[in-house]
Amino acid sequence: MDYGKFKYEEARKAKEARRNQANTVLKEVRFRLKIDKHDYETKRKHAVEFLKDGDKVKAMILFRGREQSRPEAGVRLLQRFAEEVAEFGSVESSPMIDGRNMVMIIGPHKNKAMVKAEASAAKTVRRPDSTEDAAPAAEETAAE
Repeated sequence: MDYGKFKYEEARKAKEARRNQANTVLKEVRFRLKIDKHDYETKRKHAVEFLKDGDKVKAMILFRGREQSRPEAGVRLLQRFAEEVAEFGSVESSPMIDGRNMVMIIGPHKNKAMVKAEASAAKTVRRPDSTEDAAPAAEETAAE
């Protein structure tokens, strides 16, 4: 075998592997301790979308002023948040205080590569169906 050809094929394989590689990103969702119900639901929906996409979510509560003397309220809020997104991800690091913030990290059940593979598979399945639907419609208009 030619060494140049071997080296070329190895370079192509490496390039293909890099192209298909998916990096997990750490997305952040910030709360305040006195968050309103609607705002909380909006932030939860964003976190669910991040987890569905295969990204990790960093849930952070910002404490201000006297709120810092009540960290147990922050723990309750983060635990409630973790329970509500448990279908899409699991807690990787439990709530811990980091200065004026309380942080918890939630990892997705499906990694980024699996999500990407499912999306490409769904795209290839959808594409042939759309051409088949268009062909009979063209035949019907030609017959009329």
